[in-house]
Amino acid sequence: MITIKKISELSVGHYVTAIAEQTGDFTLTHPGYIKSKLVISNLRKKGVLSVKVDLSKSMELKKASREEEETAPPEYPIEPFPQAPVIRDLNRARKLFNESKAVQQQVISDIQNGRQLDLRPVADITGQTMEAIIKDPDALACVINIREKDAYLLEHSISVSVLITIFARYLGFKKNIIHQLAVGAFLHDVGKIKIPDDILNKPGKLTGDEFEIMKTHVSHSLKIVKNLPGMSKAAISVVAQHHEKLNGMGYPLQLPPEKISRYGRMITICDIFDALTADRVYKEGYCHVKAFSILRRLAKQEELDPLLVDQFIKCMGVYPVGTLVELNSQRLAIVDGRNQEDPISPKVRSFYNVEHHHYMMTEDIDLAVNDDFIVKGVRADDFNLDMNKIVEFLLMEG
Repeated sequence: MITIKKISELSVGHYVTAIAEQTGDFTLTHPGYIKSKLVISNLRKKGVLSVKVDLSKSMELKKASREEEETAPPEYPIEPFPQAPVIRDLNRARKLFNESKAVQQQVISDIQNGRQLDLRPVADITGQTMEAIIKDPDALACVINIREKDAYLLEHSISVSVLITIFARYLGFKKNIIHQLAVGAFLHDVGKIKIPDDILNKPGKLTGDEFEIMKTHVSHSLKIVKNLPGMSKAAISVVAQHHEKLNGMGYPLQLPPEKISRYGRMITICDIFDALTADRVYKEGYCHVKAFSILRRLAKQEELDPLLVDQFIKCMGVYPVGTLVELNSQRLAIVDGRNQEDPISPKVRSFYNVEHHHYMMTEDIDLAVNDDFIVKGVRADDFNLDMNKIVEFLLMEG
């Protein structure tokens, strides 16, 4: 339902589709949510008198106001596109990822043995991860792409926590909110401990009955975390809503869109993206471009928030750092940095001759100023290569 609201009636959470009346010549580039009171103030300064609002897409205003007031302006300098080659910082990022795995293993052990879950190690490691991502999000994003196939269930929640931290940083959330979302994502799947192994690890499609059992992991997760001292409402929202869909067909509560928080919408995108791109023992992950197209399709089917999907793709980049590409010169290269002005021409490091099937001396190439160009995004498995061995080779090459 489209209605016209005066600027004085506009609130955080309203979904604005167009400018209705103004004294200036301000142009709304695309429809979107009012994320903070600062946005309303800026519209007023530009001479906007009233706007068209889609009430069917607007979020519950009381909840939105409480959640969104922490998003802008950020309390730290944001450098969306770090200039330093990401390979240089990869060992440090991988060490942090491995420390996160150790914490996750302890969480699993505590739950399995009926011990009270200690939130402090989770808060500490996600805080360290957040600080690293605020400094440079690309190194940890790269680590996500070189995980072990047989460690998906352990590493998935860590990767989703990294993704939502990167995403929240990109959107300009304040540190305390980013940290709460990271904690929630880190714990969002702990309830899977209660799911029988033959269902949890089944390589094929689940039967109807098996899927009903699998869906209970959300309720199990929520039961485990909701009473933990220090667990915020934002973190609980992430745990509770990571499988809800905007068309009301999600689970466990089949929430309508107005009841799904922005945080719930964000975690769903991150959760699906990691599930699509991760390698598993029985399934190769999709390349990022394919995963992005699936996210967009789900948005068109009204399962995901279309605006947030577009923002997530921009956040990750057309060719995310740490992914592999094939160049027109018949070389494989790893994306090592972004070009802000030319996102389809990133900085890459070539390392493999496709025609002769062998590693070669590496070369740093800025595709924005070079005759080479990307033919397509690829995966290491496409060439019978191992991503971890590729990274080790690149590190040895300096």
